[in-house]
Amino acid sequence: MNRALMIFGLLISLDTRALEVVTTTSDLAALAQEVGGARVKVFAVAKGTQDPHQIEAKPSFMVKMRGADLVVSHGLDLESAWILPLVQGARNPKILPGGPGFFELGANLTPIDIPTGEVTRAHGDVHPGGNPHFQLDPERMGEAAILLAQRFSELDAPGAPDYKKNADAYKARMRELGKTLKARLAKTGIREIVTYHKTLSYFMAYFGIANTLQLEPKPGIPPSAGHLLEVSREIKNRGIRLVLIENFYPRDAADKLKQDNPALRIVQVPVSVGGEPALQDAAQLLERLVALIEGAAK
Repeated sequence: MNRALMIFGLLISLDTRALEVVTTTSDLAALAQEVGGARVKVFAVAKGTQDPHQIEAKPSFMVKMRGADLVVSHGLDLESAWILPLVQGARNPKILPGGPGFFELGANLTPIDIPTGEVTRAHGDVHPGGNPHFQLDPERMGEAAILLAQRFSELDAPGAPDYKKNADAYKARMRELGKTLKARLAKTGIREIVTYHKTLSYFMAYFGIANTLQLEPKPGIPPSAGHLLEVSREIKNRGIRLVLIENFYPRDAADKLKQDNPALRIVQVPVSVGGEPALQDAAQLLERLVALIEGAAK
């Protein structure tokens, strides 16, 4: 069945029901709900407390996808270890890659951290297409809302005006929030932060904070003693005061850095919606991250 016929069939079936949307992460679920409102029913595979690289492809997720109209993912290989087994196991042809019900956002949002030269497993868990963790960038999340509204509209044409209105409003809110949070972070005097993984790279880039040091020697590779010694030296040389540990990673490696740098502040932080119970949308998540940095800077 070609794409046009599949979309036509979806349009007929959606006259009397909501779009069934499955997202790979809680961040995309919150975004889909913002854009879709009452016209969508959303289920997220990964919880906000889980590392989205490492999700088990459970049969229960395949069942959820079996009736889905749309699967939305970050893409850029974030879910490469588990997304294909799920969509294939769901036995739902419209959500297979290339179909109208499979949508990857990341490649359409001007990715950063695109590696140069040949990429091999020796470089660790590198994403050839760029960093997939765009959920912490207010501007890109606004753009993602516009893209999602367009895809929803393809599948549910009568809802197109609502989707566009919701996405436009969301983008404007995120842009204003970004301006406010930039001003707050500028007052902290924090100019460089160390993280465990490159989960916060978009956040740091957007807010003008350097983030060239990670506790991982290579993406996906646990911290080694030699690498930690090198990071510790750089922390001293650069006068770095803060390490943020994504809250699904252990903090013991960061605690070792504090032995040589007693003034170093180490904070475990949520990096996804639902990473803490009160964080139900991207705005709340960003507010929380900024508040934690402000608190650590005092």
